Amino acid sequence: MSAIKEYIQGEVDSNNIVLFMKGTPDFPQCGFSGQVVQIMNYLGVEYKGVNVLADDDIRQGIKDFSDWPTVPQLYVKGEFVGGCDIVREMFQASELQNLMIEKGVPMNGKAEA
Repeated sequence: MSAIKEYIQGEVDSNNIVLFMKGTPDFPQCGFSGQVVQIMNYLGVEYKGVNVLADDDIRQGIKDFSDWPTVPQLYVKGEFVGGCDIVREMFQASELQNLMIEKGVPMNGKAEA
């Protein structure tokens, strides 16, 4: 399992935003993953989607890595943000947008100050 943990850590460390999800950003395969994809696309942020359905070890590994039982899981600049409900609530309260600004993540294709 350590190879999976190293892979996950590498993805989290090397991407500003990583979404561990069921399916891909172009073809989400569950409603919860689809909702987070819609939010990310609305914000206009660049992110990497990792399809947990492609590998059972990654599917279980991400749950162990974050100590969070469900997928999708969103990471911003190495920090675990949460799953669909948390991401949606943060977005609706503008907390997610503020987090992106605080972390220096460009939104809508341009850097936010």
